Amino acid sequence: MTNSPSTTPAHGPASENGSERATRKEWTALGVLMLPLMLVSMDVSVLYFAIPQITADLEPSGTQQLWMFDIYAFVLAGLLITMGSLGDRIGRRKLLLIGATAFGAASLLAAYAHTAEALIAARALLGIGGATLMPSTMALVRNMFRNSAERAKAIGIWSGVMVSGIALGSVMSGILVEHFWWGSVFLVNLPAMVLLLVLAPVLIPEFKDPNPGRFDWISVPLSMAAVLPVVYGLKEIAAEGVELPYVVWVAVGLVFAALFVRRQRTSASPMIAPDLFRGRSGFGSAVTLNMVSTLAMMGSAFFTTQYLQSVLGKSALEAALWALLPSVLIGFAAPVATMLVQRGVHRAHVVASGFLVSTAGFGVLLLAGTDSLWTVLTAAGVLAAGAVIVGSQLTDLALGAAPVEKAGSASSLMETGTEFGGAMGMALLGSIGTAVYRSEIPSSAPAEAQETLGGALAVAQHLPEQAGSALLTSAREAFTSGMHAAAIAAMVLLVGAAAAASVALRRVRVPEPAAASDCALPAADEVRV
Repeated sequence: MTNSPSTTPAHGPASENGSERATRKEWTALGVLMLPLMLVSMDVSVLYFAIPQITADLEPSGTQQLWMFDIYAFVLAGLLITMGSLGDRIGRRKLLLIGATAFGAASLLAAYAHTAEALIAARALLGIGGATLMPSTMALVRNMFRNSAERAKAIGIWSGVMVSGIALGSVMSGILVEHFWWGSVFLVNLPAMVLLLVLAPVLIPEFKDPNPGRFDWISVPLSMAAVLPVVYGLKEIAAEGVELPYVVWVAVGLVFAALFVRRQRTSASPMIAPDLFRGRSGFGSAVTLNMVSTLAMMGSAFFTTQYLQSVLGKSALEAALWALLPSVLIGFAAPVATMLVQRGVHRAHVVASGFLVSTAGFGVLLLAGTDSLWTVLTAAGVLAAGAVIVGSQLTDLALGAAPVEKAGSASSLMETGTEFGGAMGMALLGSIGTAVYRSEIPSSAPAEAQETLGGALAVAQHLPEQAGSALLTSAREAFTSGMHAAAIAAMVLLVGAAAAASVALRRVRVPEPAAASDCALPAADEVRV
């Protein structure tokens, strides 16, 4: 294979730090890459408002309805590592286009599914497509933006779009379902994917590892067996409480995780290069700290979404629209963090500050009573801003530490850590909140009401007005107390993470941009397909 101008990004003049600046073409390409990222993140929540129509139309069982929600995230999480490694080998743009085609086709199948089984299968295919798109977009950002300051800005945009997409998905679902049929929540993916297929070959250059080695097929089932049981077990613990079968699932996943790590250390061509975690690059610290940040953010979402609907009594669409307001702060968080780093503030201090901002968000949440809309929205906004500060800086650190030829593997590992963090957040903080709720709800309450706030709402509908009102008041107060307890636990965790970031990231050895592999060897990873 030879270098080709058609696959080499058209960089502008060298910047002051010796690395090449991006041109308008790269920034336009970044906008194109945000299309699949937005849609993949939106698909996590796109069924929230469509499920009543789907239930009426397809008549799924309770188990089938759960799988309609969960299969997408499970397949996505299970295949991220495999797809990141595959993109390094066959080309990140090629994998992006393959994924876009699969995502578009699966969206079409989902929109016109006539049975519950067909919709579940289509959602699984969407997960496969999503697993190719997410690491590809992040890895391509790493390759296209060689200048460290510009890459930080691009990754900040990437982080903001991903977080915003999850919130936007539920609102988009509500609006579409209100005016069209439920399949429209999937058809909205098609124009964006067609646009990506048209523009990506023109704007986005191809990148791949010139010496990838043999693909380690044994690592594929090992990685899936490591990820899927843990994610499943944690999600079930969050929903049903700590029960032995779910703990066993997590334990099984951890056993396979140990086998996967051993395989990576001994394989001649591992999916995840052990060198990423050696030395003082900061990659391992970035993955771990980002997982903690995601844990806190998704754990808070577990409470705030229920608070808006079940405590304040908002409809699902009203709650989703209110939940968009905190996104305003997200738009400022990453640019401010990037500006601070570029002006000489050590990244360790910026990341630690991001954790402390999230801690302050949980502190605001402690002030919420049973009728505190603006307090909860403010807390959610501050929390999310802190998470974006942390996530954007740690993603930039991780990708900058990884060799350009391994950017796909590095980005997939970051994304897998994010999936773990989200599942752990809902399981850990959710379990704390549930335990406090059950301890504070009156023992005289019906059994179903003693389990969850949702159960109390269901029971109250069948009680006399005065008794139902008293039960709801007690249940909402108990839920709020549980939310406060979870907030305190999260604050302790985040303060610890801030301290850990201050210490661990201070020791990170960041290579000079001019000496980095993607600057000293500008075309080593750009090859003709």
